[in-house]
Amino acid sequence: MPTIEECRDALDRFSATLAGAEGDAKSAVALDRSLSCRITDLDVTFVGRLAGGRIQDVVTVPGDPEEKAQIRLTMTGDDLLRMVGGELHFAKAWGSGRVKVQASLRDVLRLRSLL
Repeated sequence: MPTIEECRDALDRFSATLAGAEGDAKSAVALDRSLSCRITDLDVTFVGRLAGGRIQDVVTVPGDPEEKAQIRLTMTGDDLLRMVGGELHFAKAWGSGRVKVQASLRDVLRLRSLL
């Protein structure tokens, strides 16, 4: 099981990848939405904002945050690291239930080009 620091580093790497997005992914990066990523096996949630082509202002909160983000991801730490590392494709993980996404349908459709 990865540590909180390893998961945070994975989110930072994903944010850096977003900054270099092109094509369809670039339009998805243009979203301005609150974002949370719940890591179930660590019982923590990373909360921040997808804006300006990056994930910004990320803080770690224990358990579930009181406020619901506009885009909410839920997964294990291992799955986060595998997705960011390119070993696990988002669509496959989502389709199998390993990753849960709660967002508007429009946001989900735009985000799939990123993940």
